[in-house]
Amino acid sequence: MMTKATGKSHKMLFFNTLAFTVAFAAWMLNGVLVTFLASNEVFDWTPVEIGWLFGIPVLTGAIMRFPAGILTDKFGGKWVFGGMLILSAIPMYMLSTATSYFEYALYSFGWGITGATFAVGIAFTSVWYPKKNQGTVLGIFGAGNAGAAATSLLAPAILLQLTASDNIEGWRTLPIYYSFMLLAMGIIFLIFTENKKTEAANKTLSQMMRPLKDLQVWKFGLWYFLVFGCFVAFSQWLIPYFVNVYYLPLITAGFLAAAFSFPSGVIRAFGGWLSDVYGGRKVMTWVLVTSVVISAMLMVPKVDVFSPGKGVIAKLPGTVTAVTKNSVTVGKRVYQFSPKDKSDEIDSMSCEVIQVLPVKKTWQEAIVSVGDKVKKKQLLVKGTTKISFQANVWIFAILAIIMGSVWGIGKAGVYKYIPEHYPDDVGMVGGVVGVLGGLGGFFTPIIFGYLLEYTGLWSSAWGFMLVLSFVGMWWLMHDSVKKADKLEQL
Repeated sequence: MMTKATGKSHKMLFFNTLAFTVAFAAWMLNGVLVTFLASNEVFDWTPVEIGWLFGIPVLTGAIMRFPAGILTDKFGGKWVFGGMLILSAIPMYMLSTATSYFEYALYSFGWGITGATFAVGIAFTSVWYPKKNQGTVLGIFGAGNAGAAATSLLAPAILLQLTASDNIEGWRTLPIYYSFMLLAMGIIFLIFTENKKTEAANKTLSQMMRPLKDLQVWKFGLWYFLVFGCFVAFSQWLIPYFVNVYYLPLITAGFLAAAFSFPSGVIRAFGGWLSDVYGGRKVMTWVLVTSVVISAMLMVPKVDVFSPGKGVIAKLPGTVTAVTKNSVTVGKRVYQFSPKDKSDEIDSMSCEVIQVLPVKKTWQEAIVSVGDKVKKKQLLVKGTTKISFQANVWIFAILAIIMGSVWGIGKAGVYKYIPEHYPDDVGMVGGVVGVLGGLGGFFTPIIFGYLLEYTGLWSSAWGFMLVLSFVGMWWLMHDSVKKADKLEQL
């Protein structure tokens, strides 16, 4: 581990961050491209199949992070990082030739190795800086997550241009662009970076695997499953979410998804600084509590609920002699009621007027006719209560952006721990934690797809976030209580 940062350290940080930004932009391509292909019926894919296509590249990146971290500790980051970028360009190019679900899934599995570059970059960045700067510099490197925002923002506009004049097959050019971008970045990385290894280069494989027995590693993995894996999932899932729930055009949905992704990537550097100053535990406590609160708010769906309301019953028996729009006459007794008016006909889901809280409307409607004989306590007028929750798109988007930013801080908080606890095994431990985080990015969209299929509610995804956030918070609090008890016993 270095004792002082140098100009060369900053140079390596720059190229690591730039390469990771490019790799992450490629890794998130399916969020835009699959949504475009499904929306335009180029392929007939079900929600579950779409969830799998979102997750397949993430699965590859997750699986490969562990071996990529070990290879980086053993051989250094220059050749591993550069080689992975160049290798991933091949299946990315082949994606442009896909004509079936199987082919699209197969090629996506191939270029998904771009996601494994995170484990390489973490180790290759860490080796150039002293421990006191680890939180900040790893946060800066992690800001490469903003590559997801670049894809969400730019790819829809590029697709629109490529498919203009009803040239729907023009979508095939987009993967070609991405393949050349990966190839160029890989060559630049190999030319301008210098290789450096950690002390783990002299260890045997069994020695390198020893930290896996530590429960702490798996706790880091659970937290990273949430703050990284779910960030990756929503970077893609929010695009069809905005399209289906709020009927937004793909470009607008891509812009809002980018607004979710970009701050989360950039703020990670700030999260690294906070972790250096206040410690990873305090940062993660704040992150997990906030995640629970916002998830609980976002899980409430956009909904209209109709329920029987207060009606009007006959006080005495008799014959109905008159029925008007707001009264019923039985014998000589007149019963007044509140009919449905024009304001009740207005679409409560319209975003022209922002409604933050649920809105209640009530009205009544006669269910008897002139000449009907009624008994005492018989219902004359039925009541209806309508409760509408708008889940306004702008309020939803703001809360989602805040959530993404909080998770961005959390990503830095988790990786602040690793060089402190495992300074000579950053690549391996970072790889394991990255695998679990990547698996979050893989499984979560699939879970979202099944939840949507089962409940019919897009907001069910946020219900899953609530459960996951609560479990992570409980584990953190549980460990804090156990440590406090031990101190009291001493």
